[in-house]
Amino acid sequence: MMEELAALAQWHNLRFMAEGLYITLRISLLTIVFSFLLGTVLGIMRYSGHRLLTPLAAVYIESFRASPLILLILLFRFTMPLKPVNSGTLAMTLFTAAIVGEIVRGGLNSVDKGQWEAARSQGFTWWQTMRYIVLPQALRKMIPPLTGQFITVVKDTSYVWVVGVQELTGKGVIILGQHGSTIQFFAIFGMIGLIYYLLCLGLNRLGLWQEQRMSWLTM
Repeated sequence: MMEELAALAQWHNLRFMAEGLYITLRISLLTIVFSFLLGTVLGIMRYSGHRLLTPLAAVYIESFRASPLILLILLFRFTMPLKPVNSGTLAMTLFTAAIVGEIVRGGLNSVDKGQWEAARSQGFTWWQTMRYIVLPQALRKMIPPLTGQFITVVKDTSYVWVVGVQELTGKGVIILGQHGSTIQFFAIFGMIGLIYYLLCLGLNRLGLWQEQRMSWLTM
């Protein structure tokens, strides 16, 4: 058993797994950043009540939310002239943005309507009210569901393996093809599971810290 575990712990295997972790982190970070930006815009559009922007945002959000993520990854891979890792990141970003858009809309709806009336009495425009008063208050209420969604993003990066992207899980499967004993199977996927757990735990702690940091907004 020790010999089998020692075979896994060779430097080239560890470096191979580290390369997969880098791909996982890259996809996760890009998806989180760009889906948050796009999702915020979509959420504001749907919340605004504008006769054109609101239905456009609604169609986008409902269309992507109703689509399986793995289907989108496959669709983008075989219809876009992009590298597999880029098409996978794009699919995950557009899918996650739809969910973030609904989280943003829910956060905006939770802000008391009196805030709009108070801002209007002070001469604020709609956009000034949104930017300086309503959105900051809504953001703190959005942190828990956003954190949960971004944790899901980290775990869902394993889906891009279906289009040949060798992220963390994909690298583990490749190594398993060379070292396939039962103890090696549990060692490889136990390590992968631990890495995902630590990444998700870090995101959760970051979300809690940010929520406490913004607690003054609801005082």
